[in-house]
Amino acid sequence: MTNLESLYEAILKGKHKDAVTLTNAALEENASPKDIIDNYMIKAMEEIGRKFERQEAFVPELLLAGRAMKASLTILQPLLKSSDSSSVFAGKIVIGTVKGDLHDIGKNLVASMFEGCGFEVIDLGIDVDSGKFIQAVREHNADILGMSAMLTTTMVYMKTVIAALTEAGLREKVKVMVGGAPVSMKFAQEIGADSYGDNANSAVNNAKQWIQ
Repeated sequence: MTNLESLYEAILKGKHKDAVTLTNAALEENASPKDIIDNYMIKAMEEIGRKFERQEAFVPELLLAGRAMKASLTILQPLLKSSDSSSVFAGKIVIGTVKGDLHDIGKNLVASMFEGCGFEVIDLGIDVDSGKFIQAVREHNADILGMSAMLTTTMVYMKTVIAALTEAGLREKVKVMVGGAPVSMKFAQEIGADSYGDNANSAVNNAKQWIQ
């Protein structure tokens, strides 16, 4: 359908008003909400992610694409939930910037990419302590816990959260992903995290390996 191809391009180019118009037009043509999401919207987000990794797109373009995706999802998710409650999301991720850290740009970018690629995202915001992480993981039965830090002084708190997960009996039930400017693969391994994402697209790609 012409509207669906145009929707793909609208999301890829971050045109959120066009994305809303084209989503409604596709629904009027009796396109399936799940087909719209799986075969056009998610593919657009995957493509902008690939462009980002090739340095053909940058943070602003990713954020705009994520905003366009969210605008369309706002229309489609209620329809999906009412008509097909199964397989609405690829998986659930609880995400937040750790205690003492007020930076959110990187975390927001990762959250947008996850949502754009079909995950349910529970965004706890900034300055999140271990208790809030634990409560959210348990309440939402999350598949993944994502933690972000932009300071060397705050990234060490990630280890505290992982210890709290273990104490709460949840460590074996959730995959832990960490990221942020000072974070490295070596640090992730040292604190017992399952994965390290050096950018939004790699984080999503890592997560997809866990969700079958």
